[in-house]
Amino acid sequence: MSSQPAARAEPAPLPSGYHVKLETVTGSGADIQLRSLLDRVQYHDPDGDAERAGIAPASWPLFGLLWPSGQVLAGVMSTYAIAGKRVLELGCGLGLASMVVHRRGGDVTATDCHPLAPLFLSENLELNGLPVMKFSAAHWSRPNPLLGLFDVIIGSDVLYDREQPEALSQFIALHSGPGVEVLIVDPNRGNQGRFSTRMGQLGYSHRSTLIACLPDGVPYRGRLHRYLR
Repeated sequence: MSSQPAARAEPAPLPSGYHVKLETVTGSGADIQLRSLLDRVQYHDPDGDAERAGIAPASWPLFGLLWPSGQVLAGVMSTYAIAGKRVLELGCGLGLASMVVHRRGGDVTATDCHPLAPLFLSENLELNGLPVMKFSAAHWSRPNPLLGLFDVIIGSDVLYDREQPEALSQFIALHSGPGVEVLIVDPNRGNQGRFSTRMGQLGYSHRSTLIACLPDGVPYRGRLHRYLR
């Protein structure tokens, strides 16, 4: 998918052929209502959007689910010092963490390569009475020359494929501004070590913090990784 300038996501009707549900997310400030896919078997692609986007059918529904790591990242961003900083969310999916930053008045751009992500984001902004938010289609392994540079780059559970450590580290390096901080929440996936090694080769320092529960107190096993350059 070719890159686009950061555009404001406008409300749009959700596509037919999908079953959805409404979830309430707690623990990251005021409750957030999220319209999400009902389950992992939701797949309806009569126009071939998945193939054009390079997304396998089995992976197609993943963007539209609420993942524990996304809740952890939202909790981190509920108290993160965002004043005067440009924030970029990688693979935003439903955009929970970006919505938390946006609600706090932060300058955030949500990105994803999934064609349906901006539709769900618009719906969820409207559900929560939030104004439109910047969104840009972005594919980690393709050029995104109009995206720009950022002070803070965030992501959650973005290292589930073997190819992602290389593609994601290169993407981050291309869009890192001076003095950037990168925050990645990862549920102890096997690709995390390779990603940290690659980030070190690109000049980023690294430290991590053990995370034992979600913001609402539900147990969680993973880490918050911080990279500085």
